[in-house]
Amino acid sequence: MLHSAHRKRGATAGVDARADQPSVAHAPRRRAAAPRAARIALCIACFWIVALRAEAPPTTAATPVGGASAPTAACDPLPPHAMSSDAYARERLRRIRLDFPHDRAEIERRLRAEIPGLTTAELDAWDAAGLLECLLIDGERRYFARAASNLFRLSPEALARRDPKHGPPSEGPLERLHPHHAEVRAASRASGNTSVAPRRVRITQSLTVKADAVPAGETIRAWIPYPRAIAGQQSGIRTLASDPKRHRLAPESALQRTVYFERDARAGEPTRFEIVYELTIHARAHAIDAAEVTAMPNDPALAPYLAERPPHVVFSDALKRYSQHAVGDARTPYEITRRLFDAVDRVPWAGAREYSTIANIPEYVMRTGHGDCGQQTLLLIALLRLNGIPARWQSGWVYSDGDYTNLHDWGQVYLAPRGWVPIDVTTGRLAGADASLAYFYLGGLDAYRIAMNDDWARDFVPAKHHFRSDDVDSQRGEAEWDGGNLYYDQFDYAFEAKLLPTNR
Repeated sequence: MLHSAHRKRGATAGVDARADQPSVAHAPRRRAAAPRAARIALCIACFWIVALRAEAPPTTAATPVGGASAPTAACDPLPPHAMSSDAYARERLRRIRLDFPHDRAEIERRLRAEIPGLTTAELDAWDAAGLLECLLIDGERRYFARAASNLFRLSPEALARRDPKHGPPSEGPLERLHPHHAEVRAASRASGNTSVAPRRVRITQSLTVKADAVPAGETIRAWIPYPRAIAGQQSGIRTLASDPKRHRLAPESALQRTVYFERDARAGEPTRFEIVYELTIHARAHAIDAAEVTAMPNDPALAPYLAERPPHVVFSDALKRYSQHAVGDARTPYEITRRLFDAVDRVPWAGAREYSTIANIPEYVMRTGHGDCGQQTLLLIALLRLNGIPARWQSGWVYSDGDYTNLHDWGQVYLAPRGWVPIDVTTGRLAGADASLAYFYLGGLDAYRIAMNDDWARDFVPAKHHFRSDDVDSQRGEAEWDGGNLYYDQFDYAFEAKLLPTNR
């Protein structure tokens, strides 16, 4: 990974997986036990049983698939759009293998390096509780690349046992109460505006395909995320430079906007693509009074944001049970929104599997009891829509006054009569803040984030020929050639942000 901050996902540049990982079937048997076609059919047909308690939302304990403590199936189903594609099935299995590279001995080695005097009994207990995410692959328990580091986020006991020299789990500067939050509140109160505290920032984002990942002379096609103007949120977008100079910028109407490049591969050399641009970001501040929020208007334009959208937004029985427990006796739109916000805010953040390997992301969060920012956001969106409250997606990158940058996902909720307001359930309620700032991120946003996507799983312009590395989000970039998609083990990405003087 390019940064140590914790909102990254699994199989990116820093995961210790290698390109020589074989395709692997997730049924509890060896590959030699069945012909190739039968193995693929088995993986396509396999299903997962969601282990949820009907009376309560999930605890922090994750449930390993295929483990002795959980009678769940050995693999998740493929996303519906890939069910008929043998090529996608094989690639999905390869991606899962990259995400789950470790055996139990490697997890133990990593934890012993951070927990003095770790006992086998302690490790067994954490494993049995599902706190070390794993899958049963070819009859062998394989552990998630970030299972060891995630343990310290999921288990207070493990964190208390950790050697202090390793410090607490990393986080961004705005994930806790920060002077910027007070700045935004004060500026909004003084001006009466909901868009305040602007920041002008210069972004350099690049994607570099590794040497010889593509045969020399073949054309590499690359897509790098690029923001669009959003009223009250970001404006003044100006491209400064690109490499190569020739590029194609997707229209403002593209909900997952990108800048597109082509460049021929050269033997023994990496192939780099880069875009440099500037924009102005405004913080958002909506001081929402619960009494002013009214019932949803009967507006056809809101219908898409109330609907199911398989495979990830499905009003399943599990989601309904979760909702009933979280909502309780709340009846008004604001009360329901706040209770759902609080419920998902209590879900521990943990480094996550690649989204393209998960059949239904909210179900994954409910089953494992943890999720990253995009997974938490999709769960909240599904819950809000289930309760008749329009909700939609945003994602992109966050930056800081220093050198901290990271991928991040959040959302928007429609609260009449105000309309669409921001909601960031991952940053969530600000601990230690007074009443006016505690729910800053239910109706507000800081000015240290760039929205590159206003929806999930939308087509690129120009369209991609092969399936994507991330079929939900678009933050790191995508690349391909005529021979197929280039996955995260075949390219690196970088994002740099420089704050500029702002004419306020």
